[in-house]
Amino acid sequence: MPQTGKKEVIEAGKAILGIEFGSTRIKAVLIGEDHEPIASGSHEWENQLVDNIWTYSIEDIWTGLQDSYRKLKEEVKEKYNTEITTLAAIGFSAMMHGYMVFGADDEILVPFRTWRNSITGQAAEALTGLFDYNIPQRWSIAHLYQAILNGEEHVKDICFQTTLAGYIHWKLTGKKVLGVGEASGMFPIDIATGKFNPAMVDKFDALIADKNYPWKLTDIFPEVLPAGEDAGSLTEEGAKLLDPSGSLQPGIPLCPPEGGAGTGMVATNSVERRTGNVSAGTSVFSMVVLEKELDRVHPELDLVTTPSGDLVAMVHCNNCTSDLNAWVNIFQEFTEAIGAQADRNRLFETLYNKAMEGEANGGKLLSYNYISGENITGMEEGRPLFVRTPNSRFTLANFMRVNLYTALGALKIGMDILLKEEGVKVDKLLGHGGLFKTKGVGQQILADAMNTPISVMETAGEGGAWGIAVLAAYMRKKEQGESLGAYLRNKVFAGQKGSELAPDPEGVKGFDEFIQIYKEGLPIERAAVEQMK
Repeated sequence: MPQTGKKEVIEAGKAILGIEFGSTRIKAVLIGEDHEPIASGSHEWENQLVDNIWTYSIEDIWTGLQDSYRKLKEEVKEKYNTEITTLAAIGFSAMMHGYMVFGADDEILVPFRTWRNSITGQAAEALTGLFDYNIPQRWSIAHLYQAILNGEEHVKDICFQTTLAGYIHWKLTGKKVLGVGEASGMFPIDIATGKFNPAMVDKFDALIADKNYPWKLTDIFPEVLPAGEDAGSLTEEGAKLLDPSGSLQPGIPLCPPEGGAGTGMVATNSVERRTGNVSAGTSVFSMVVLEKELDRVHPELDLVTTPSGDLVAMVHCNNCTSDLNAWVNIFQEFTEAIGAQADRNRLFETLYNKAMEGEANGGKLLSYNYISGENITGMEEGRPLFVRTPNSRFTLANFMRVNLYTALGALKIGMDILLKEEGVKVDKLLGHGGLFKTKGVGQQILADAMNTPISVMETAGEGGAWGIAVLAAYMRKKEQGESLGAYLRNKVFAGQKGSELAPDPEGVKGFDEFIQIYKEGLPIERAAVEQMK
């Protein structure tokens, strides 16, 4: 679309806004009627470890939202010499799971506990047994029950529990709702109805009946909506929260808020059965849309849904690129110390490409990238480690290759259960996220790890902010009876090209050798967690 056409779309209020709260960046993307991005803005932020809880402050949430939107407005002004006053639709997405609870005054009762915390093991195990359904430590219901088991005083005062995406949506619209994909990370969903599973709700209420709280679960949980439903509109107060300048007008419709998993499925056109995607950034997770229920409960596999409510097996790992980034920072410090100036993007590209020169098994080096705990391998805390024997081949290429391998180590363990033990079939698997920015490197290593061809879409780099904008467009533009899968296939991704890399047999063999060393070395990581305080 030419610049003049984009300007007209913005001025006519036909553009659509998507904003996603990722773990390290809040990104706003404006799309036109053809779903192509026409402007963006972003804000960097970081979680904080406060009293052994990974959290973000409420102030940082709103500061970050307003800053990302302000930067998007500045780009619109610079590129098109116009201002945003209204929009066709808005969508919000954020990191899933965690614990946000509010009292009668609508104020948060305890600091936001993010997905990154591994502090609910007792609750998760008890609820998995009660429901005969895997309840991961990250899930909101595990956090709630752990707070109950801990005897936390605030629990009796809860009036509303939601996720980060649900919180932002509520404050901007007044509506206490969640998209079904996001809701499936709070509590199990009944696939037949697309709502919270009523039998499990009853079991939970019975479990805590002796506490005599003044609420039952459905009293404090949000309403669940599928993709395409109207989820309210921007209030006057909400417009000022998003755009304190007062330029943005209220009344704009919003789609149901979703999580990063759901928007990742949309961004990679992976919402139909036998499709899947891998999102690799601060955390890494795979999503595979299932044809049927799994044969048995696996603690390594979460069952969530697409934004339309189809069953998805999710392998979620808390750690991916954070330790890699830390090592790159060390190399950057070195280049600066010797008076060399290396562009950060070039540094990543150079080191990632160097990894492809390494031995297929990484020279028998071993690394654990556990900045935080890792549920897949049973580590409640993280201790990043690099280990080698006197006989390991310690070269830069092997070092970088192993650090890329370990970013996918826990994921490999979970995916082997899904693909090998459960025999789940996947026709295509798409990768997106920061790990794939250096062309062909992360993509090839993932293909070797999964022993499956991996595609990367041209638009996948736009990520979840673009994905939630597309979901907002679907709400506004879908035809009667048109499924989300059909809408994406025919109207968003039609004619778009991606690149596919097949697994390299030598790389597959090498990654399998590495993962064996990785599994055998887990007691080293366990000892580090116990001994290094």
